[in-house]
Amino acid sequence: MLFAQFSIAQDLTKIDPEPFADNAGHWYGIADKGNIINARPGRPKYNPTELVNIGDNILLFQKANGGWPKNYDVFAILTRDQQDSVAAARYDLKTTFDNGSTYTQIAALAIVYYNTKTEKYKTAALKGLDFIFSAQYKNGGWPQYYPLESDYSREITFNDGAYEGIMELLKDILDNKPQYSFVDDKYRAKIKTSFDKGMDCIFKTQINDMGKPTAWCQQYDEVSLKPAWARKFEPPSICNKESADLVLFLMSFDHPSKQIIDAVQNAVAWFQDSKIYNTRVNTIPAPRMVTPYRISVTDRVVVTDPNAPPIWTRYYELKTHRPVFCNRDSKVVYSLAEVTRERRDGYGWYTYSPQQVLNKYPEWQKKWASDNNVLDKK
Repeated sequence: MLFAQFSIAQDLTKIDPEPFADNAGHWYGIADKGNIINARPGRPKYNPTELVNIGDNILLFQKANGGWPKNYDVFAILTRDQQDSVAAARYDLKTTFDNGSTYTQIAALAIVYYNTKTEKYKTAALKGLDFIFSAQYKNGGWPQYYPLESDYSREITFNDGAYEGIMELLKDILDNKPQYSFVDDKYRAKIKTSFDKGMDCIFKTQINDMGKPTAWCQQYDEVSLKPAWARKFEPPSICNKESADLVLFLMSFDHPSKQIIDAVQNAVAWFQDSKIYNTRVNTIPAPRMVTPYRISVTDRVVVTDPNAPPIWTRYYELKTHRPVFCNRDSKVVYSLAEVTRERRDGYGWYTYSPQQVLNKYPEWQKKWASDNNVLDKK
């Protein structure tokens, strides 16, 4: 799961690098000509306990609208010219929630302020919350980028934990985590409104397919709330990876409402029904292949294995519930072998994520929904 997990066994004396790993990984792994600055080899990093230095980096990257761009390392010790370039791009508002951006920086700034009581970190964190409020649609969803762009990124985005990351942050504040004690009643009222709208959007977007509630899609049309295409190889479908992350978030509530209980149980029933047995995906060596998108030196094949644990495909076709795959030409196919090698080897077509939900469900069900166990009905 990619969203920030500051609330789990949290050490408030340091900034955990893990929630920033996706951003940092992209920065070090891809020299993007669209970046303000790119990583330089051999440069040192700040230790996670160097709160002021990390906090100042986060302030440096914050844009004028309160949000943050993606794919930089806030732990990097920047050169003076790099700092100047970032500062000069403050009004270049390519701000996003993608790859763990914005909500992770707000959470980190709260830790810095908790330890230093320096006002600039509090001010920046509150400005980040204002950005979250501004970016939210009236129906409760959030786009991937704000200000809105003209492509699929304007859709409501559950992909890669963006939505849960925002909601987890808001929930931590409402749950009175100590590092957020600086958030006053006025902001807490706004957060409660935003959070409730976000929850309502989750309930409304759970896919009811032919009269049977199932799980969720990666992205939704921001107006109709119907499952939508994301990238050209990401079709509207029931998406088990993103759904599992959403359900784990819903299961984190104490004294869950009936809506939460129903949503969890319907998704658990879907995960149970959509298991694939006797199947394993093997990664094998393959001749080096260079494409405009990536360099591949391996391939993936699906094999029959009676000892394999249950597995799920990332995508299931709407209405038919068949496992589906897709190429960059947006052509849907029904086996991994039909996907071109660059995409076959370069994307997570299969997932074990629903098993995390099924492992946690019996204890959750016993605690919060003991009168109705969907697994007993299987």
